[in-house]
Amino acid sequence: MKKVKTNYLFVGLGNPGAEYENSRHSVGRMILLALQKKAVGEMEIKDWRDEKKLKAELCDGKLGSNKFRLLIPNNFMNNSGGSVKPLIKTKAEAKDVVVIHDDVDLALGTIKISYNRGSGGHKGVDSIVKALKTNEFTRIRVGLSPSTPSGKTKKPTSDKVVDFVIGNFKPAEQDELKKVIKRTKEIIASLVENGLERTMNSFN
Repeated sequence: MKKVKTNYLFVGLGNPGAEYENSRHSVGRMILLALQKKAVGEMEIKDWRDEKKLKAELCDGKLGSNKFRLLIPNNFMNNSGGSVKPLIKTKAEAKDVVVIHDDVDLALGTIKISYNRGSGGHKGVDSIVKALKTNEFTRIRVGLSPSTPSGKTKKPTSDKVVDFVIGNFKPAEQDELKKVIKRTKEIIASLVENGLERTMNSFN
């Protein structure tokens, strides 16, 4: 099988600061921190470096002959695009951006990969779309909401969404969160090694 050449920039969304580090809204950030700390398989990832001009933490990695970068904005969520824009000069380069973020429309434990889709009202994704002037990039959407025994998603009501997403994961959710982090790390490794189409076929 022909090898796929990739050069992804993975962006883990969240809010900076100790008070937000365990919040549901920062799950994208959590995943990239976990990946850098413990990479998948043959993946090699260097240490984080503080990129003050980007207001972000950035590190480089590789898997086989494919190189990639991990980016964690230190802007607040609705200014995430400011950390991404200086690294992406063209719409063609934007196609190699992968944004990892929380999604209240999905149940905790559900992960969806999408490409060239609307933001779904997510302020961090909105900011990146506006900064790059395109939504032709990949998103890894990580579910947050509880679900019923039958598997139906129990999305919080509109007046409670903000408090829900900035709240911390509950102790009862930690086991599921660990599985989600592990699974998302595997998706990231597959994207680097196999590209988008094969990864979507395998994981969606």
